[in-house]
Parts: sequence; C-alpha cells; structure tokens
Amino acid sequence: MYIAMNRFRIPPENEAEFRERWLGREVHLRTVPGFVSFQFLKGPTHEDYILYASHTVWDSYEAFVGWTQSEQFRAAHAHAGNRKPLMAGPPVFEGFEVLQDIRN
Repeated sequence: MYIAMNRFRIPPENEAEFRERWLGREVHLRTVPGFVSFQFLKGPTHEDYILYASHTVWDSYEAFVGWTQSEQFRAAHAHAGNRKPLMAGPPVFEGFEVLQDIRN
C-alpha cells in the first residue's frame, strides 16, 4: 500500500471557501484502478493558519503514479490555477510506503 498526503495551510479568512471547494468538488478517485480510500482532514488551528490535509490510500505506489498520469487526475485539477488562491503557500506533498497495516 501507498499513502499520498498533501498538507495545506489555510488563513482563517479563507477557511469557509476552502472547505466548500473541497467538499463540493466532483470526486474522480473511485474510477481509478488501485484507489482504496480518501480522507479530508482538519488539523490544529495556529495563529495565522489552520492546517488541513488530504489523505489518499492506494494499493501500491504504481497505482498512485497511475492516478497522477490519468485523465481523471487532469479533470480533478483542471481549474486549480484559475481560482482565487486560498492557501498560505503551496501544498506540501508527502508520500509513504506502508510497511505495516494493523486492522481490527
């Protein structure tokens, strides 16, 4: 398994619009081979930003790379540069190979 995460620093005045953008978007992930799950996370509030993260689980690193090269990825990110920026800086990507997975 492979976990892909993006962290976003959102100024408090942009939080409502940021959340609306994420929660109201069309989801293309379900149609991509190797997709397992997605979580949209809200983290701690700091003085000048609120931390958010996207967390996507894939069957493998290769499945994640397939997503990044897919038509679904292009469709999901098609308007990313055309909108008002809501983040304090660029997102921070972190990718993880799962070495142990303990489930209930």
